[in-house]
Amino acid sequence: MKVKNKSYLYQHGTLGGLMQDLMDGTEQIGKMLEYGNFGIGTLAGSNGEVIILDGEIYHVDESGKVQVLQGNEGTPYAAVVDFSAAKHLQISQEMTDEEVKNHVLTEVSPNLFSAVKIHGVFAKMYVRVAPKQEKPYPKFIEIIQHQPEFQAEDISGTIVGFFTPLLFHGAAAAGFHLHFISDDRTFAGHVLDFEVAAGEVELMELAEFRQHFPIDNQDYLQREIDVAKIAKDIESAE
Repeated sequence: MKVKNKSYLYQHGTLGGLMQDLMDGTEQIGKMLEYGNFGIGTLAGSNGEVIILDGEIYHVDESGKVQVLQGNEGTPYAAVVDFSAAKHLQISQEMTDEEVKNHVLTEVSPNLFSAVKIHGVFAKMYVRVAPKQEKPYPKFIEIIQHQPEFQAEDISGTIVGFFTPLLFHGAAAAGFHLHFISDDRTFAGHVLDFEVAAGEVELMELAEFRQHFPIDNQDYLQREIDVAKIAKDIESAE
């Protein structure tokens, strides 16, 4: 697969910081659209899951309600690309989450970030939604012990997300970090498991990783992140 020279992933905040408890809204989520039309994230206080698809910003809260965001909402972590697929893989028979991911891994480099889009009919979609927190924020690993989870069957929709090389674990989640939103925009969340009946996988390998830090947030500037523990927490959370 040829990597486009101008392709890059733009990320505000780090997943490691979010795991640590750095959950202030340090950037407006709408600012992310200046850098891409496709991505994932969360809102301040680790409030729910954000899906950016075709330039629209969707949010699902802990009740399962999906809405379009105005763009002025704060985010501690979000990542976007200007999506343009370089590889298309057709799915014509039912495949599990693991089978799809293994297939993707044969098509992309383990040392590059890749944007992953999967649209189709899912025999099963199992998601979680992080509940909103207030300061003093707990560690994210504590939050997911009480996270609401939702399941749907025979649902049409799109998986939006990224593959991250192991080298960058901490800045993001090594491996796959995927969110889902249904075609009718009524069901969404962070993907825990799925089975796809039929659909298409679109892949975009990225030539650059652009990391934006919350330089005006004193908690971020002063807090030392326990890298070893955070790496383990990310693995547990994903």
